[in-house]
Amino acid sequence: MPERQKIKRGLRNGLAGYGDDEFSLYLRRSFAASMGYSQELLDRPIVGIAQSGSDFNNCHRQMPELVEAVKRGVLAAGALPLAFPTISLGESFLTPTSLKFRNLMSMDVEEMIRAQPMDAVVLIGGCDKTVPAQLMGAASAGKPAIQLVTGPMSTARHRGERLGACTDCRRYWARFRAGDISEDEINLVEQRLASTAGTCAVMGTASTMACIAETLGMMPAGAASIPAVDANRTRVAEESGRAAVALIESGRTPRDIITPAAIDNAFRALMAIGGSTNAVIHLTAIARRVGIEVSLERLNELSDSTPVIVDLKPSGEHYMEDFHAAGGVPALLHELREHLHLKCATVTGETLGERIERFDGWRDPTIIRSVADPIRRDGGIVALFGNLAPRGAIIKRSAADAELCEHRGRAVVFESPEDMARRIDDPALDVRADDFLVLKNAGPTSHVAMPEAGYLPIPRKLARQGVKDMVRISDARMSGTAYGTIVLHISPDAASGGPLQFVESGDFIRLSVAERRLELEVSDAELRSRANRWRDRTHSDLTASTTARGYDDLYHRHVMQAESGCDFDFLVGRPP
Repeated sequence: MPERQKIKRGLRNGLAGYGDDEFSLYLRRSFAASMGYSQELLDRPIVGIAQSGSDFNNCHRQMPELVEAVKRGVLAAGALPLAFPTISLGESFLTPTSLKFRNLMSMDVEEMIRAQPMDAVVLIGGCDKTVPAQLMGAASAGKPAIQLVTGPMSTARHRGERLGACTDCRRYWARFRAGDISEDEINLVEQRLASTAGTCAVMGTASTMACIAETLGMMPAGAASIPAVDANRTRVAEESGRAAVALIESGRTPRDIITPAAIDNAFRALMAIGGSTNAVIHLTAIARRVGIEVSLERLNELSDSTPVIVDLKPSGEHYMEDFHAAGGVPALLHELREHLHLKCATVTGETLGERIERFDGWRDPTIIRSVADPIRRDGGIVALFGNLAPRGAIIKRSAADAELCEHRGRAVVFESPEDMARRIDDPALDVRADDFLVLKNAGPTSHVAMPEAGYLPIPRKLARQGVKDMVRISDARMSGTAYGTIVLHISPDAASGGPLQFVESGDFIRLSVAERRLELEVSDAELRSRANRWRDRTHSDLTASTTARGYDDLYHRHVMQAESGCDFDFLVGRPP
């Protein structure tokens, strides 16, 4: 018996608390043997495989194939693979929004990594919130980990035009609302938008987080953009299994890889790809799990010195399968190398600089431009500040109308997403094309927990007049696949009593992306008066129910604002 206790690896990890470690190991091995494993396999180190497949998650439907490929890699490298399920977050299947459950999934991942006997873990995710949840959980758990994504779907065709979820779904829906296409055609498009396994075909949140994970060094080189249906997606899964075994020997954990320099690199990549605004929240939360503070001021510094060089929807014209064929993240980082911290470590053992040196140098310049010939000379996302957003707000300028980025307009206010749904298409709505559409009570502390409601639809009567874009502002988020002149993540949010709560229809707002300003043209005295009136009246319909229980109660008690990553206050890690 004592011989079994020499090395705390494999089944010897974290023995159940029976008060007798030798008995605990004996019992554990007995139950493991009942699953048909040989003595030789039971003596090996263990690589856990966190799988987030679900019938409610279309993006993960090839998960079983990826799990089997990871197992092959782990076995070939001399360890024992054991897969286990975690919460799965299918973006379009959750109410009120998947973001509300990201922290819950991260806790599930963290606790299962910690509680079960594994020496390293492969995290398999893909759909928007799964990858940040897995990285957050693994960073907190403190064991060697490697990220694997399901990969982007391939495009389909409709009347000679390529289609890919979900930028094209929004474009077609806008045309349908404007009366440009029939119900029969929108139904046909619906069947062709997402025709293969995988995540959205554009640079939405899923693809953005995959690119960020690779830039952080948390996955093998080139792994972010391989299409879901490509055989190389299965091969990189096998490679990830092998790499996880090597991580056991090195002892390298996410905290060794996710450093302040690596976070800077990830923000650079986010700017260069014209990536999702959601990534600002997720990357902030990941960084804070290992004690790294992220500021919106630093985001602006990185944005102003990082060009957009990737021509992908929604900021450009192409799709993820094109980005992969053009060279993918290795080509992107090769072009950005003068802007990057090259000594950052990666899960496969080499530094980021060594990865870049190994890159063969070929790229398709029509998809991935050079730094010298960018799509735009500054980054895709910037933070705004002002009396309407004292702690910041976000705009994706690469997907916005340049003329509207410097604009003064009248506020047309919706008190909640429900109010917006009731009135946005009312023919009697007092709205003009040069107005600001303002949505309140859709932030992290609201009853809807910060959904992707920031992409307010153009009022139907204006859409039918040909209006394609308006300034829209809110404390909500928007899908990474969306586009338009949209200000998001206003903090503090309205439900917590931020200034957004006190905007009234008819007020004037000034937006200046050049000055990084978002100003409500109302005096401080008037704002104080409105705040006092708001606090005096009952507003239970705009805040969390006092009868909340379970996770709902936990969420509303502990969620932080957008600039803190919308994580729970008790999950923030200690500084390195």
